Amino acid sequence: AYSPVDGATANALPDPVPQEVREERQARFMQTQARISAARLQRKIGRTMQVLVDGIEGDVALARSSTDAPEIDGLVHIKGGGKLKVGTFAQVVVTGADAHDLKAQLKR
Repeated sequence: AYSPVDGATANALPDPVPQEVREERQARFMQTQARISAARLQRKIGRTMQVLVDGIEGDVALARSSTDAPEIDGLVHIKGGGKLKVGTFAQVVVTGADAHDLKAQLKR
């Protein structure tokens, strides 16, 4: 949603869109984007990929692929990856996906 920024020409435009309309439009946009993202990630199920391990939570390693930026893009949750070392690469097979993240297991 647009927010005024110091020096922006758009600040001088008449009839700003009401806050509730901006929020509703943004929510619709985010729903559409989530559907697109989910469809794209679903196509990765069954694929093998190399990932970089960023963290461990119990028996799950949290990793990212070469196309994922840290703290911006989704994660690859590696079930049974709790013994992997942070900062190492792993070969995984994608087993599931949601709108933002992938689920995977170590490739055997």
